[in-house]
Amino acid sequence: MASRFGLLTTLLVAGCAADSHSRLPAFMRANEPAPPQPEAPPDVPMLVRKNLDMIFVATTQPRDLETSAVRRADQGDAWTACVRAQITAVSGAPLRRQTYRLTIKQGEIIDRRRAVAGDDCISENYQAVLPTK
Repeated sequence: MASRFGLLTTLLVAGCAADSHSRLPAFMRANEPAPPQPEAPPDVPMLVRKNLDMIFVATTQPRDLETSAVRRADQGDAWTACVRAQITAVSGAPLRRQTYRLTIKQGEIIDRRRAVAGDDCISENYQAVLPTK
């Protein structure tokens, strides 16, 4: 009885340490975790239409919206894109075109800031954001 208990204990302990590289039979080894699937590129025009008031102040009445192509962020697992629009001042006077850099993660805009020279938003190719019908 004691030898059966010892054998059972040994097998259980060995099973706890059986990773995918052990010499145990395949059915006794732990499976390797699947590598994380890369996130699909976000639909930037749809996100811009959906979050227009978050990107631009509502009273500026943004128009002629354009977005750049989406790119992987330099660090982390986020995406970046640039968006620009013609806006109006509070007084009603037209202002120059404003450009913002968006950081997107898991289909949500997690950061937006005015574009600066290092963002490469000036050299990007832009496409018009068409309104939904």
